Amino acid sequence: MTMPFPGGIDANANATLIFSLVAAVIHAFTSSMPPTLARSAAKTLAVTMLAVLAGLQGGPLLLVAALALSAVGDAFLSRDGEKAFLGGLASFLLAHVIYVALFLRSGGGLELLGAESWRGAIALAMAVFALVMLVALWRRVGPSLRVPIAVYVAAILAMGVSALTTGNVSVIGGALLFMASDGLLATEKFLVAAISPHRPWMRFAVWALYYAAQLAITLGFLLNLGSY
Repeated sequence: MTMPFPGGIDANANATLIFSLVAAVIHAFTSSMPPTLARSAAKTLAVTMLAVLAGLQGGPLLLVAALALSAVGDAFLSRDGEKAFLGGLASFLLAHVIYVALFLRSGGGLELLGAESWRGAIALAMAVFALVMLVALWRRVGPSLRVPIAVYVAAILAMGVSALTTGNVSVIGGALLFMASDGLLATEKFLVAAISPHRPWMRFAVWALYYAAQLAITLGFLLNLGSY
C-alpha cells in the first residue's frame, strides 16, 4: 500500500493519518444519530489526529493551532443547544483567523488576486457566496446570533481569499471545500425545515466536505514543507 509519508503503514505519521481517517468514517456514518459521548469522541478525534500529524511532521505551528482549535469546535458542535453552537462558532472563528495568518505568510500576497484573473474570479465567487448566505441567514436567525454569524462569515471569506494567495492547489481546494461545508451546515441548521427528509444526507455531506477540507489543507502543507 502506498502511503503519503515514509516508513510504511506502521510509521507514526501514516498510522496517525489512518487513525484520523477511521475516526472520520465512524463519525460520518453516525452523524444522524442522537449525540453520545462516543459520537463526540469520534468527531473530535478525526481532526485532533490531523493536528497531531502536523506536529509529528514538523508542520507550521499555525497549522497545528488551527487544526487543534477546529477539533475543539468539533467537540462543541457534536452537542446540541445554542451554547454549544456558539462555542463551536467561536472556536472555528479563531481557527479561521489563524488559517488566514498561515495562508498569507505562505502565499505570494494579495496582489496575486489582481495579477492572475482566475484567482480574482474565484475570490469574487467566494464573496458572492458569502453575501448570499449572510442575507439568507440574517432573516432566519434570532437577533442574538446575527452578529456572531456575520463575523464568522467574514472570517471564512477571509480564509478562502487568503488561500488563493498560495500556489498550493490542495490548500486552495481545501478552503473551497471548507466554505461549501459551512454553507451546507448553515442551510441544514437554519434554512431547512426541522422535519425535512434531507437532513440526514446533508449532515453526512457537511462532515465529508469538512473533513476533506481539513485533510487537503493539512496534506497540502505537510507534503510540501520545503516550499514554506
